[in-house]
Amino acid sequence: MEQEKKKGSGCLVKLIIGLAALALVGYGFIMPGKELPAISLAAELIPWHLPIPGFENGIPNTLPTAIITSLLLITIAFFYHRAAKKAEKTGKESRYLVAVDAMYEGIFSFVETTVGKENATLFFPIIGSFFFFILFSNWSGLLPGMGSIGIYGLHHGEKTLIPIFRSPTADLSTTIGLAIITQVVAQYYGFKFQGKRYLKKFFNFTADPDSGALKPVLSIANGFAGILELISEFIKVLSFGFRLFGNVFAGEVLLMVISFLTAFLVVDIFMALELFVGAIQALIFSMLSLIFYQMATQHH
Repeated sequence: MEQEKKKGSGCLVKLIIGLAALALVGYGFIMPGKELPAISLAAELIPWHLPIPGFENGIPNTLPTAIITSLLLITIAFFYHRAAKKAEKTGKESRYLVAVDAMYEGIFSFVETTVGKENATLFFPIIGSFFFFILFSNWSGLLPGMGSIGIYGLHHGEKTLIPIFRSPTADLSTTIGLAIITQVVAQYYGFKFQGKRYLKKFFNFTADPDSGALKPVLSIANGFAGILELISEFIKVLSFGFRLFGNVFAGEVLLMVISFLTAFLVVDIFMALELFVGAIQALIFSMLSLIFYQMATQHH
């Protein structure tokens, strides 16, 4: 009898919770937000004036989140190092150490499968840094308070609530900066593995001696192809940066609009989708960077 009463009360509690959730979702459909929050393509400037060049008029609201994300990754690395030292002394690995090692081995094996063991050891530090920084930056936009906690200030001449926190990858300057780092590192590896021969990829006005009468034409064609290759290196920065920025920014706008139109469970579905998209975007950026590095090491 007591067990049946407990089961009955448990079912009643679940039924009440379910009905309450449905009621809240229905309320979200019937009573949407009164005013859609302002959508800004560029990062808003927090009116915190610092005596630092570039920050006299305020700081972009993506900067605090970028700093917090970086500090979080540094903290994870610090505790991993301490856990590894402790495991060496005691011979017992903590759950934290095992979990981080599992993530490391998973990503490293992916890199190793793509470029081989020797290059994987060389490329992994920067590829891993890209992946985790972009991953946590993308996911930071889903945290409570992102876009809603702020201070009032002037934005485009109007007084409005300026969020203090915004996902770093939702700012084009961050994604373009990451893309520039990727291309600079790719050129570095090109010169490291090929030396001066790497310049022939961009400046090659030569042709096969056996070309005969077509040698002048082929020389011009090879030189033109090299110039196009040089231009493509700059275009990669824009395409790389805009791809990541566009996907993350579109996701934030989607969540903002859905939150305005509906509420609760409907928003949760889209948030779960954004978790997946954020991970995919971090993986795509890291994988493309890895391919660029591998191509730079190969002789042409």
